[in-house]
Amino acid sequence: MSEARSQHRAIVLKLVEGKPGKVWYPLHLINIPTPKPSSVQLFLRPTHLSLNHLDLFLRQHLYPSPSFTTPLFSDACCIVVGPPRVTPSTTPTGTSPSLDAPPPVDSSLPTGTPPQRRVLLAPGHGWISDPVGPENKYSILGGTSTNPLGVGQEFITVDEEDVVECPAHLSGAEAAALPLTGTTAWRALVTKSGAATPGSNILITGIGGGVALMALLFAVSMGVNVYATSSSDEKISRAIALGAKGGVNYKEEAWEKKLGAMVQESTPERGWIDAVIDGAGGDIVPKAGRILKNGGIIVSYGMTLSPTLHVPMSIVLKNIEVRGSTMGSRKDFRDMVAFVADRRIRPVVSKVVTGAWDDDDEEEEGGCLMRGVEELFADMKAGRQFGKLVLGLEMEMEMKMGKEGGRESGSVGGKCRL
Repeated sequence: MSEARSQHRAIVLKLVEGKPGKVWYPLHLINIPTPKPSSVQLFLRPTHLSLNHLDLFLRQHLYPSPSFTTPLFSDACCIVVGPPRVTPSTTPTGTSPSLDAPPPVDSSLPTGTPPQRRVLLAPGHGWISDPVGPENKYSILGGTSTNPLGVGQEFITVDEEDVVECPAHLSGAEAAALPLTGTTAWRALVTKSGAATPGSNILITGIGGGVALMALLFAVSMGVNVYATSSSDEKISRAIALGAKGGVNYKEEAWEKKLGAMVQESTPERGWIDAVIDGAGGDIVPKAGRILKNGGIIVSYGMTLSPTLHVPMSIVLKNIEVRGSTMGSRKDFRDMVAFVADRRIRPVVSKVVTGAWDDDDEEEEGGCLMRGVEELFADMKAGRQFGKLVLGLEMEMEMKMGKEGGRESGSVGGKCRL
């Protein structure tokens, strides 16, 4: 591990020629200098990483300012292996780590070693608490030139104010699934929709994606009646199992009429949709407008189908509002994590693949680790996932620490070295 004291490994994009939307940037495993934390910074080691559509869009150059030096990924569950609040009893070696160099990294914990402090990183910088929007230039972690930090690396240094304690009931994979999607869903539902109240009716489109599922879990926990759309009947059935009142396949002709009838039957005293949480775009505004109440709200947090929204005059006449919602503030993030801890909500994990940074393959850069990451990207690109796609880096450590959890709802993908 002597080399890891000065250098560590990171996953970045590799530049190749191609036009936005046509290019597919390869992944590249590189060595970068290991940062040294200041006396007021935390030194972290990610144990699990999760993918977001942001990562997919960056590989296609469909997201602004892709970087070929900044580590990828926004979401991670991390253990604290350095100052400021580490005591001898919470370090793997039983001694406080030095400020001058990263501590030795060893996943073989002695029997009886107390669980280490697990934390989650705020997925963006520049937005503290303003409910209207960022106070400064806002940037998301991972893979862009607008923010130098990405969690797809062996070690990270951050300020204490940028992390929160990981809810104790979550496994590492569930925790890594939470930050970006949870914050985005929280702001869209709680801050923007005006419908985060018991008895309200909301429609969540594209159920199966991370944000949509987190919005579903939050809303159900709040007593909201949730309806969903998907191109997959199986995903609709799984959403109902998670608490949705019903759902329709948006590939069906006039799906909105079927959904409207469903709402009328389920809640005849409130036979309309109060708000829509949408991440697809396309024709959602005119279609959802037919079943929204007067003065209803459509919250758009993304546009995976089309980069534009068509807003007909009928929407104006019904006083329907279309509200943009992008990620969230540090306060949104902290409030969301506190809610998850209080209600013991578990993010839905679709698949976990495992790997190790030092598991090289003579014939392939990064070996099994990188094959596992590519497996997750393939699932996301094909839309096969129901929930989050997670890369586990410390599965053996987590088992030895005896953490509660480990009940991911999805499948286990490829394994490298445990």
